[in-house]
Amino acid sequence: MGESKYTSRLQKGGALLEDMRMLVRAWHEGDRAAQSDRVVVENILGKKTKMRAGDIYRRAFLHRFLKGNPPDSWKIVRPLEDREVPVEILRPVYFWITARSEPLLYDFTTEEILSKNRGQDLSVRVDETAQWIRKRLFGQHQAWTDTVTTKVSRGLLAALRDFGILEGTAGKRIAPVYLPVESFAYLAFALHELASSGERLILHPDWKLFLMESPVVERLFLEAHQHRLLHYEAAGKIYRIDFSARNAEEMADAVAGRRN
Repeated sequence: MGESKYTSRLQKGGALLEDMRMLVRAWHEGDRAAQSDRVVVENILGKKTKMRAGDIYRRAFLHRFLKGNPPDSWKIVRPLEDREVPVEILRPVYFWITARSEPLLYDFTTEEILSKNRGQDLSVRVDETAQWIRKRLFGQHQAWTDTVTTKVSRGLLAALRDFGILEGTAGKRIAPVYLPVESFAYLAFALHELASSGERLILHPDWKLFLMESPVVERLFLEAHQHRLLHYEAAGKIYRIDFSARNAEEMADAVAGRRN
């Protein structure tokens, strides 16, 4: 976990969300090199310099939406962009894609933030975040300078604020996290496409990104079933979850139809 790659992507926090949305909407199947050149030459992000546009493409979009986990994840969120669904539905999907490709963000949310959310003190401080990073690095026999650790800590908290997990400016605290049923159903479909089903889908660790544990997940599956976004049955610990959608485009139609 080297300094350079994390400082370049996480110091800026979640401020890149709109840039990622613009690139997702502009991307298409075809020559990746030609498209990356267009991002820089045409400066479609409208940055002050072409160098800045290229940096955002290489360090954020390429890492998260082309080579991330899962790869080519721009194809997951593009159908929602094409149907112009509200940003409150889009934001959780972008967060999911981002966190799965940024292990530090994923682990901090599912370990530290989730743990704090179970307690009384919901404040999240930069110094505590920096201490969490130092302990993680120590376990991997690594170390960063104090300056880098503080910058990455601030970036983590800013990202979580911009994705709605935290709230506040100078002082941040865990927000009352609300995951729209449309976003939940769409993410459930994406996880299903990644070979999760039944109980594994209920217990999938990715739900912890939204500070949800299995009882809440089950309630959301029931709500999604009631809105006909999926089919959900439960008998004890036996779960059946089916989707009428055959691909992301059909699932996006179901989500968009729910909003119309």
